[in-house]
Amino acid sequence: MAAEALARDVVEERLGRLPGWALTDGGITRTYQLASHFAAAAMVVHIAQLQEELNHHSQLTLGYHSVSLTVNTHDAGGAVTEKDIELARRVEATAAGHAAK
Repeated sequence: MAAEALARDVVEERLGRLPGWALTDGGITRTYQLASHFAAAAMVVHIAQLQEELNHHSQLTLGYHSVSLTVNTHDAGGAVTEKDIELARRVEATAAGHAAK
């Protein structure tokens, strides 16, 4: 059964509780800044673990001192669903432990 797309106003309301996250044409996105490349790489590994636990994966990009994500649900036609909001919520909680800003 495919996940149900959330209405734009619902997504925006949910993102109001997730600082730094934004709705774009491609889904919901966030870029974190970290102290070093190694710290960013460690956060990527932690996010990959969360994605495996949820069986929900994002576009995840490791930069020099940054980590960027774009999250949407492929089986909902690329729309944003509760699965995306849950992944964003869990990544946001994890980011604090990595001193990501």
